[in-house]
Amino acid sequence: MFKTLVDAFKNKDVRKRLLYTLLILCIVRVGSLLPIPGVDIEYFSTLLSGINKGDLSYLSAFTGGSFEKMSLFALSITPYITSSIIIQLLTIAIPKLEEMQKEGEDGRKKIASITRYVTVGLALMESVAMAIGFGRQGLIKDSADMSTVHYVVSVIVVVAALTGGSAVLMWLGERITENGIGNGISIVLLINIISGMPSDFVTLFETFVKGKTVARGITVAAIIIAILVVTVLLVVILNGGIRKIPVQYSAKVAGRRTIGGQSTNIPLKVNTAGVMPIIFASSLMQFPVIVVQLIIKKQYEWTKYLSQSYWCKTSTPQYSLGLLLYLVLLIVFAYFYTSITFNPVQVADNLKKAGGVIPGITPGKSTSEYLNKILNYIVFIGVVGLAIIALIPIVCTGFFNASVSFGGTSIIIIVGVVLETLDQIDSMMVNRSYRGFLS
Repeated sequence: MFKTLVDAFKNKDVRKRLLYTLLILCIVRVGSLLPIPGVDIEYFSTLLSGINKGDLSYLSAFTGGSFEKMSLFALSITPYITSSIIIQLLTIAIPKLEEMQKEGEDGRKKIASITRYVTVGLALMESVAMAIGFGRQGLIKDSADMSTVHYVVSVIVVVAALTGGSAVLMWLGERITENGIGNGISIVLLINIISGMPSDFVTLFETFVKGKTVARGITVAAIIIAILVVTVLLVVILNGGIRKIPVQYSAKVAGRRTIGGQSTNIPLKVNTAGVMPIIFASSLMQFPVIVVQLIIKKQYEWTKYLSQSYWCKTSTPQYSLGLLLYLVLLIVFAYFYTSITFNPVQVADNLKKAGGVIPGITPGKSTSEYLNKILNYIVFIGVVGLAIIALIPIVCTGFFNASVSFGGTSIIIIVGVVLETLDQIDSMMVNRSYRGFLS
């Protein structure tokens, strides 16, 4: 990793891209600290302080803490992530979008453009809901003493700031993709998650190490580090796991030349759905809890079953039943998301058209059934791995009250984005080396 970065800084073009990316990330973090005009930050911080930190962990990690501060980038890139998921799901239901997806680069550009518009629309809806929902309650300063016109203007300012902030953040991510080291949206998400980790480590230190004897403090610190290292290693193994399906292409004779006849493989990732099942399951369970606590300002008994803060606690074991629902949702979403991103029938048809066969399997329906069988098997292995990684921080929080904003989801995203970015830098350096050799 470090050797890759050192070599990258030695290459002039790659160094420029790295420095450009760092500049954009600095802008992202500055924007996360800029307050929105007319907003009472203390009110919102007080409002959120009544909610369990565990319920806000997903939101806090993804926004880099800017949501609690109600800053310019308070919505972060969550509208973009939601928009991307919606468009991806709609490609199955809407034939026009499915056609665009098959058009190659032009089709991808059209879908990206639609995703941007949907992102702005979602950001606008969320901004209006927040500004109107919490405006008169204290979010907007002196709202009780304002005239109707003045209050409406203040709401418009808040809506414009939140919506514009989300759009600017999306644009900055795209600039990293085009002019930086690529993978811009993921890198913006990565820096938001990392920004909240120092305070979490301080919390862990003050909870388990500070004030303890030297021997006990060192032992606890070693256990915490060991848990983090094991979790990271599990994520690396899970992300790197691939099942290769061998494919043999038939040879064709054209004149005096023989075309084809080579062997290749179809790489199927063990973690085919990535972090999406955890995001879906966490969002579905945490969203009603946060909404109820924000709007009604009361915690009902049923919300405790959906709240990760109450799982695995020895004092209230009954609430751990919600954990079973969480695991079921993980499995359902893993298979669902894989089904919309990998189509065995389409892959089998493409192989048949290209003259490719899987040894021992007849082309067509038998191939699609074989791929579907293998896919179901590795998806189950992948979701078990995801469940283990997701459960580690939940169990630690329940048994030891180690309340932190980053969990299994954050670690999977961090490791995945870092590995993908390093691969991107490696490929850039290889391309530059080839160009230098050819020139």
